[in-house]
Amino acid sequence: MSNTRIPAGYRSVLNVHDTQIAIGNIKNVFNARLCAALNLSRVSAPLFVDASTGFNDDLNGVERAVAFDIKETGTVAQVVHSLAKWKRYALYKYGFGVGEGIVTDMNAIRRDEEMDNLHSIYVDQWDWEKVISREQRNVQFLKDTVNAIVGVVCDTLDELKACYPALDVALSRDVTFVTTYELEEKYPDLTPKQRENAVAKEYGTVFVMQIGDKLKSGEKHDGRAPDYDDWTLNGDILFYNKVLDCAFEISSMGIRVDKAALLAQLDKAGCPERKNLLFHQLLLDGTLPLTIGGGIGQSRVCMLLLGKAHVGEVQASVWDQETVQRCRDAGVELL
Repeated sequence: MSNTRIPAGYRSVLNVHDTQIAIGNIKNVFNARLCAALNLSRVSAPLFVDASTGFNDDLNGVERAVAFDIKETGTVAQVVHSLAKWKRYALYKYGFGVGEGIVTDMNAIRRDEEMDNLHSIYVDQWDWEKVISREQRNVQFLKDTVNAIVGVVCDTLDELKACYPALDVALSRDVTFVTTYELEEKYPDLTPKQRENAVAKEYGTVFVMQIGDKLKSGEKHDGRAPDYDDWTLNGDILFYNKVLDCAFEISSMGIRVDKAALLAQLDKAGCPERKNLLFHQLLLDGTLPLTIGGGIGQSRVCMLLLGKAHVGEVQASVWDQETVQRCRDAGVELL
């Protein structure tokens, strides 16, 4: 059962027809601006990968991938959770050099997702990845990239409001950078999610850094797979969402692991045996390039910029009957 809540007095500014047109506009404008800002080229990407390769994203390590056997090959394929690892391999395979990157539409099924206003079992993202140099594996380069992405979001909003002046969404271009350790010290009595809500409400636009490792309390701020982001050089982009009065994550991203970070994080995660998988071998032997990358939620961006209260207003998915009825009673039209 989902944890859907409808804000008191909520009404969508756009009707369903105009919402569909606006979603198309957002996706076209955002994709073009993102490619220009980060020097990305659009590529094709798989919906599923061979389960034995290690190319699938393991998320927090407990989510079940949707899997099926292939008659002709006798192997098992998994629908991707994300393309975090595949993209890095693609940059090597396609011959991209330092400063060049790729972006693709990523569609995933996350069957164990807890559904609410922001979460669906269907995930759609702009998955992007870019080759970097050894010298660019630093916090400042990460921050510069975050600022560029936030600029793309805000520029897309400006174009959207020119077409739909009734939209009253306002976002801050000024990014506050804060680590999970600093958040724990600032809000010691709050949960990680409550800390994000508090800091986003205070500053508007926030990049929460260094996610995956344990904090001083011994707890993690949030889970991260050990074999793509470097936990010291990653984070989440959050905007304050006025409609829902909460922090609103649009992107998880980071500078990816190098050999040293991969081995250390596999040990911390208790899965050193992964280093024998194909993806990990290619990384450890230096075949794969150093990269930065992330996923930017397409439905999330549309929901934020259109001032929607539920992700089902901007994507077609499957919901429990209680959520459907609650939205119907409140006049919220799910696609």
